[in-house]
Formats: sequence, C-alpha cells, structure tokens
Amino acid sequence: MVSQPSPAEPTNVEVYEPSGSTPVDAEPSAPHHRPSWRVTMRQISSSSALTSFLAIVVALVVGAILIAAADGSVQKSAGYLFARPGDFFAAVGRTVGSAYSALFQGAVVNVSSAHTAGQVFAPLTQTIAYSVPLILAGLGLAVGFRAGLFNIGGQGQIILGATVCGYIGFAWHLPVGVHVIVCVIGAFVGGAAWGFIPGILKAKTGANEVIVTIMLNSISVFLLSYLLTLQAFRGPGSNTPISPRMDPSARFPHLFSTPIDVGFLLALLAAVAVWWMMERSTLGFRIRAVGENPDAARTAGMNVSLSYMWVMIISGGLAGLAATSQLLSAPSQQLNIDVASTFGFDAITVALLGRSKPLGTVLAGLLFGGLRAGGYLMQTSTGTPIDIILVVQSVIVLLIAAPPLVRAIFRLPDPERRSKKLAKAQARAVAKAKEAVA
Repeated sequence: MVSQPSPAEPTNVEVYEPSGSTPVDAEPSAPHHRPSWRVTMRQISSSSALTSFLAIVVALVVGAILIAAADGSVQKSAGYLFARPGDFFAAVGRTVGSAYSALFQGAVVNVSSAHTAGQVFAPLTQTIAYSVPLILAGLGLAVGFRAGLFNIGGQGQIILGATVCGYIGFAWHLPVGVHVIVCVIGAFVGGAAWGFIPGILKAKTGANEVIVTIMLNSISVFLLSYLLTLQAFRGPGSNTPISPRMDPSARFPHLFSTPIDVGFLLALLAAVAVWWMMERSTLGFRIRAVGENPDAARTAGMNVSLSYMWVMIISGGLAGLAATSQLLSAPSQQLNIDVASTFGFDAITVALLGRSKPLGTVLAGLLFGGLRAGGYLMQTSTGTPIDIILVVQSVIVLLIAAPPLVRAIFRLPDPERRSKKLAKAQARAVAKAKEAVA
C-alpha cells in the first residue's frame, strides 16, 4: 500500500482543475511562471494580428514580382541575366521602388509636392474618403461574421441605403443639420430593411443567408434601375438614369476647415458603437454566444432565431450607412446605378482582414482605401496597371482564408498544435496526481 505524503512534504504535483485554473506544466520541476519575454513572443507569433500583417507582406511581395515581370526594362535585362545579373536586379529595384513609391505618395503623403501643406497631405484625405464606405460596410459584415452568418449582401444593402438616403436628400427640404441627420437615419433604415429580409427568412425558415443575400444583391440593382426611370427620382429635364443633386443642407460639413468631412467621424463612431455592442452589451454577448455555438446558446435559453434576425438588421443598417459617403460627400452627390461601386464586395475582404473586430476593420478599411487612392497615381506616373492592386487584395484574401499557409511560409508555431500538446501534458499530470494519492 502506498503511504500518503505528509502535509509538510512537497509533492511537486499540481492537480488540474477544469474550471479555469492555471494549466499544469508537463515538467514537475519547471517553474510556475515562464519568462515574460518568452510568453510575449509566443503570443505575438501565434496571434491573428501577426498573421494578417504577414499576409499583407506576402501580398506586396507577389505584387512586386508582377510589377517587375510586366516592365519592359526588366524583361530586356532578363535576356542577359547570367552575363550581367547586376543590370537585372537594378532594373527590378527601380521598377518596384518607383511603383511602390508612387503608391505611397498617392495614398499617404506626396513628399515630392512643392505646393502647400494641404496639397502635400491631400493623398491622405483621398485615402480616408475611400476608406469610409469600406469601414462602414465592413463593420456591418463583421457583425454577421461574429454571429456565424456569412452576409455577402452588403452591395444590395448599400444600394437600398443609398436609395432612401438619396431620396430624402434631394426631395425633402429640411433645416441645415437636421437634413443630414435624417439622411443618415434613412440610409441606416434602408440597409436595415434590406437586411431584415434574409434575417427573417433565416430565423423562420432556416434559409441559407448566402443564397438569399446574393439574390437580393441582384434585385437591388434592378430595383434602383427601375426607380431611376421614374419622374420622382429623375433629374429635371434629364433623360439619363440619374437623380437630382443632394440639397445643400444634406451635405456633410468638413471637420475644422479640412478636406475631411463628418463621414469619417461617422465611421469612427460606428466602430466605437459596434465595439460597445459586441463587448459590453447583452445583445453582443448573445451574438457572440450564438456565433461560437448556436446549440449551446439555445440550450442556455437564448433565442437563436431572434438573434439571427437582429444581426442581419444591424449588419444591413451599417452597410446602408456606407451609402452616405457616396451621396453626402462625393463631388457628384447624385444617385445613380453605380452608387455602390464595389464597396459591398470589398467590405468582405476588409472584415476578414480585420478579423471581424472594430479596430481591425477600421485599419483594414484605411489600408484598402490607401491602395485604391494610391493605385491611380501609381498607374499614371509609372504605367503600372492598376489591376495589380486587385491582385494584391486577392492574395490578402487568400492568405487570410488560409492561416496555415502563412504559418508555413514564415515557420510560425501552430497554436492549435500547442493547445493539443498542453492538453496531453495536463492529462499526464492528472494521471500522475491520481497515482500519487492512490
């Protein structure tokens, strides 16, 4: 019979408690606390933020290869690569450097500008202008992703938000300030109404939200095309499918006499509101619980169907707000068939790159806005096709959708493998503890 150890004798055995206690180390003699720098480096190397950053790096490298391959001087020097390799690498450096330099100057700051400070920082304002609809629509899709719903109907929800917002903007005549607020509310209501349709179908019939939102995207395009043929939506004396201009009282004012208008502030406020809702409110807790495990949430007494419906309403409303930047900020300020551009589809990439978190979505929206703003200058100044930007965005999506590929390229540790090893170590420690007290 094995004698019981006395209380004064240390056993060097830690019993694992499943209720959230400190995990048991596999080696009994190891110290309880590991060096802080080692823990920090392991957390950084296995974090999703690092994976997203490395995905961007790989995408830029792929873009650099394509830029170099499409350049005539690089192709010419490649013909005598083995005879004079220096010429080849010099040509690659010049081509890629000039292209990415133009991209930076068109997206962030034009350091070569000899004009006023406003013109030097004009590219940054363009980046912000392009990022506002991406941030707003990305926030909407991110809410759906957190709930386990793949809402790809952002395009249609932007169009419906633009339809309601546009009609209020040019048909109603309200006081300054009030008119803008009513337009913003109308954009949210229009997008929310379009999101309610797949939400109620998902809640009541279990319909697949992907199929429903794809269909609604097409319906929204044809609906707007029809509305623009009506006299109520058509500009006076015009036969083209375009609405009148927004009323001057329905335009976003600029912030502190800068080119940046209130639309960017609206995007930031929406990001803060989404963060509060997801992290601090009861509704956000239910959304996260349903997204993690709907069966467990249902067992806990949560109304999963009602949560799905509210998620799609909020998601559609946020996407509808993206239309405000196209109508209340854009130079044309007119409702037309291309009012949504490709923001609804690009927002899917923004939400994925931002890991469906508000801060990540804002940063991803700024990145993609910068790529779009800088891509035009890169094309005009260096002749690089702007399609390279689409390739970079596509590679980012590919790598974000396949984190193991990023970890394999940079030889990063797999957090899932580490979790399995830790679980096995804990099981062995529990078995040893049971043997010691037997």
